[in-house]
Formats: sequence, C-alpha cells, structure tokens
Amino acid sequence: MDVAISLELGLPKQRSIEHGMFFASDFSSSLNARDRKIVCVTSGNSYFGSQLIKKLLACGYLVRVIIENQANLEDMEELIREEMKQLESIVVARMDDLDGLCNAFRGCHVVFHTSSFIDPRGISGYTERMAFLEAEAAKNVIEACGRAAFVKRCIFTSSLLACIWKGNDLPNLIDETSWSDEAFCRENKLWLALAKTSAEQAAWRKAREMRVKLVTLCPGLLMAPSFPNAHLETSLPYLKGGDLMLRQGILATEDVSKVAEAHVYVYEDMDYGACGRYICFGKIVGTLEEAIQLENGLNMHGQLSGDQTPLPVAADNDPRITKSKLSRLLFRASQRLSCKQ
Repeated sequence: MDVAISLELGLPKQRSIEHGMFFASDFSSSLNARDRKIVCVTSGNSYFGSQLIKKLLACGYLVRVIIENQANLEDMEELIREEMKQLESIVVARMDDLDGLCNAFRGCHVVFHTSSFIDPRGISGYTERMAFLEAEAAKNVIEACGRAAFVKRCIFTSSLLACIWKGNDLPNLIDETSWSDEAFCRENKLWLALAKTSAEQAAWRKAREMRVKLVTLCPGLLMAPSFPNAHLETSLPYLKGGDLMLRQGILATEDVSKVAEAHVYVYEDMDYGACGRYICFGKIVGTLEEAIQLENGLNMHGQLSGDQTPLPVAADNDPRITKSKLSRLLFRASQRLSCKQ
C-alpha cells in the first residue's frame, strides 16, 4: 500500500525518507507557524496549482503541497522555483491512495483540490479514462478531508465546462444552477467537460456523506496572464468544441491570477456565508477577431473561427453567463478589508 511521504525542502540533495513519517521543511519565518493556518494544495505541479500556491504564500498561509510522485518536483521547480523554500512541506500522495491522502491532510484547515490529472506538456490531451479517474480522485479527496483534516473544508476547482454543455437545450442564462449533460459530453467526446462535471457532482455527493463543507469554483479558460495569452497545455483540452462555444456566446476566459485570488477570497468568506458553486470569468470571446487572436496564440488556426462567418451577436453585449454570485462575494470581501484598514 502506498503511504504519503514528505520531501524536505532547502537541501542540495534529497536524503532518504522513512516511510510513514511526515517531515516539515526547514522553512524559517518571522511568524510562528501556530499563528498561521496550514492549507493544502493538490497537484502543485500544475499550472493553476502553482499560481494558487503563490497567492496563498503571499497572503501569509503555510502551504502544504501534494504531488503524485517525486518526478513532479521537476515541474514544480520550473513553475515556483523561488517559492519552493517557503512551503511548509511537499507530500507525495497518490489520488487513489485514501490512507496517503489522510496522512497528507492531517492538521490542515482547508484542502484546495485543484486538479487530479494533468498533461504538463500538452501532448496526450485528455481521455475518457482520465475523466473516470478524475471523479474517483474527487471522492477520495473529499473522504480524506472528512476523515483527517483539522477543519473539514474543501475548495474544489471545477470548470465552467461543468455548466455549459447542454446540447440544444442551452438556457438563456447560465448560472450556478446550470450543469452540463454527461450523456451529451460522452456522446461528443468532450472528455474534460465530462471529467469536471462528473468529478464535481461526485464531490458534492461525498461531501454530504462526510459532512465536509465544500465550495466549488467554475472558472473559464485560464489565460496567462491576460487575453489573448492562453496557457497552451490547459487550453487544448478545454477548447474541444470551442467553435460551438464561440457561436453560442459561452467561450469565457479569465486571468489565472484572478482565478487564484478568487479561490482565496472564497475560502476566507466561508465563515461569512460562502457556499455552493461560483462561476468565475472575466471576458467572453465575442468577436471573430478575438477568436483568431486566441487561435494564433495556440497554433490552432481555424479551429475556433471556422469559415469566419459573422457571429450572431457580440457576446459581451448580450452575455449568456453570469458571475454575479462571485461578484457579490468579492464585494463583501473588499468591504471587510476596508473596514480593517
């Protein structure tokens, strides 16, 4: 059986790790660790996971990072080299190892489950098998959170893809009550959309069973850092069916740093009423010119714009997706912040 092991940080060479033992890093800080909460981030070697780690560190949290295997350290070093020594610890724990996840989550005030399966180099894409494993991993994460976390809280990174794929039954306005149809996703081989939909729904079922306080965020296509600079590896599976998204006015994007910031704000608002799902996006791609810009940046020419026939209406002028719930939360957070200053 696999067990979680922790890698010590700040050492020129990794020394041997005794199985079953949990080692914290030699990270020194002017703040005592007891004055700060330990938060846990899964898939710290992913693009979004690394951005969230940076944001949490900047906010003063002690960050524990979960990776699937020691080889993921190389990917992490490329993304957060300067922040590596600031981490509370890095724990190796597979998403299918419930005991390992329980060990990794002990003492944590919240688990940020950012993703289970990623393709860091954008080669293999996303498969139906990965969609199944994503849902299984979501159940394990929530169960481990319920069993072992110091506070039974989880912030789950879903996707706007879990809200928008309804076939011909697309509602006039997509909000947090909207769910993608799994049968439609499977029929059209929209594997990432299927994964995010089935994983989020599995997480909600398990959270009710384990009495875990769960909040999910559903961001649009992650931009690096702003339109039209999409992140290649995360964009390719997201944009399957992108031409239809464009013409239905539901191809939404968001700056990855703002998505990370939204995760932190949602977590900090859980004591003030944050609950349920939150759609997160900054822009809807509403013109052919914008679509072509996005295509050019991703070397996927024509896959969004197609034959370049005019769009029915500029999406920004007649939005079909609302983020009003998240906007209200961010406003409340800004009000509390201003009161403390």
